[in-house]
Amino acid sequence: MNEAETRAKLIDPALKAAGWGAIEGSRVRREVITLGRLQGAGKRSQQDITDYVLIYRGQKLAVIEAKRSDLADTEGVGQAIHPPALVIIHPTSLISS
Repeated sequence: MNEAETRAKLIDPALKAAGWGAIEGSRVRREVITLGRLQGAGKRSQQDITDYVLIYRGQKLAVIEAKRSDLADTEGVGQAIHPPALVIIHPTSLISS
């Protein structure tokens, strides 16, 4: 399963079932481009893109980074170092036995 399939078949339905976007004050932002880290003298590091940011009452609560099924569960951690929480959705983690 590639990343787009992971998002469409697993993450989007899980977010909907959990009420994200339907519960008042909750919001899901997709394909979020973040500013790079300030390096000084008005310069920033390279921008990053994350798959989802979960926002509740204006507060960014978590970042979700989807990955294709043949990658390790830890793949993508470097993409979300600064947010308050990181959730990596690997296809096998959403399939119950």
